[in-house]
Amino acid sequence: MTLELLGTAVGIIYLWLEYRASIYLWIAGIIMPAIYIFIYYDAGLYADFGINIYYLLIALYGWIVWKTGFTLSGKKKKSGELPISHAPKRAWPRIVAAYIAAQLFITYILINYTDSTVPIADSFTTALSIIGMWMLARKYIEQWWVWCIVDVASSALYIHKELYFTAALYAVYAIIAIFGYRKWKKMMHNE
Repeated sequence: MTLELLGTAVGIIYLWLEYRASIYLWIAGIIMPAIYIFIYYDAGLYADFGINIYYLLIALYGWIVWKTGFTLSGKKKKSGELPISHAPKRAWPRIVAAYIAAQLFITYILINYTDSTVPIADSFTTALSIIGMWMLARKYIEQWWVWCIVDVASSALYIHKELYFTAALYAVYAIIAIFGYRKWKKMMHNE
């Protein structure tokens, strides 16, 4: 329970930094998964356990992308930092395909190679989180809507698994995701 409270506290800091579009969110983005690796393994949430390895790697990627300002088109903002933008229309078919592939793969692994009691729900939140983190690393504003879906589903899953502090954290995340979208939209127009 102490580790879960620590993870929750770091998660709140992470969300506050994300809301502000602060590059320092990536530091919390390294610490938080390191904590949740242990929590999720103990709870038998193996996909969530595994996704935290990805979170550590994407945090490094996000730091570099946000710091250098490089976009998928190779354009760079003059100030160096990546601007907030919309996901390009050409990226959406790949985003959807990546989600479907991840969902199917993770579900298959959980059903066939683990004792997970919630393989479909666990793989749903995990596959969508993969997409959300990549979109955050690219600084796409739509990442907030992806996180809203993940957060609501995760909160319900964690209540089911009796991880009440984590469930509360994800319920707060879902609410803040709506405000985060509005804040980023305003910041995007000001850039």
